[in-house]
Amino acid sequence: MQTGAKFLIFGNGWISGQIQDILKGKSEHYHVSKVRLEDRETVLRELKEVQPTHVINAAGVRGTPNVDWCEDHKEETIRANVVGATNLVDCCFLLGIHVTHFSSGCIYDYNETHQPGGDPYTEHDEPNFDRSFYSKTKIVSEKASHLSPFHFESGTICPNLLPGAVILAKNRETGLYNFTNPGAFTLSEAMQLIKKHLRPSLSWSTFSLEEQAQILKAPRCNLEMDSSKAVQKLKSYNYEVLECHEAMDQMFSEMRAKSIGVDDVK
Repeated sequence: MQTGAKFLIFGNGWISGQIQDILKGKSEHYHVSKVRLEDRETVLRELKEVQPTHVINAAGVRGTPNVDWCEDHKEETIRANVVGATNLVDCCFLLGIHVTHFSSGCIYDYNETHQPGGDPYTEHDEPNFDRSFYSKTKIVSEKASHLSPFHFESGTICPNLLPGAVILAKNRETGLYNFTNPGAFTLSEAMQLIKKHLRPSLSWSTFSLEEQAQILKAPRCNLEMDSSKAVQKLKSYNYEVLECHEAMDQMFSEMRAKSIGVDDVK
């Protein structure tokens, strides 16, 4: 049953598609915008014409095949990740529209005070990783918009967390949220789960950070984020955020049941 909410979604990538599926499953009214966020007047006109009660911004540039692309396409990255995000947030502010902005956790890195297994980064910690151009633009957009994101790493297991984003948006919650599942995992642990559920013949090898640095244009960050604020807020709406390993195991199990990404399964 539709409520009085009307969502306007910016972005046409994987996260946007997941959000659309969630809203469709809840029979919510939504519209997907095709305008470029860096074109302020077009954004403003779109908001006035569609008249949404809620805006969800899943747009932005990460690059293809990865963030190294941003090192050679700095102007495009700035337009999308800084100018575009700031335009949208400001236009929504002027029109009194609630906006949910997905950012990135790649603005932190482990250091002397934040070690693997130690204290994770909270919403109040200052960004400390700007060694990739992608991360630099995310830091600027965070500060300009006064918004916060999105070895062992924290991860956002979208099938478990994105329904929570819709809950927070519908209830017009505001503030900074580290939107990740509790805990941290290694990429090898993720690969083990893929092997368990989807591809029994899968094999891989790992290399050191020093070896990784030799093949990448920009360094990568590793971190764990404190998601307790988001977990407790969603708990107040009777929504459970799973621990990251449990969420991944559930996700890959569901993928296997639907024959998504399955290979060599007898």
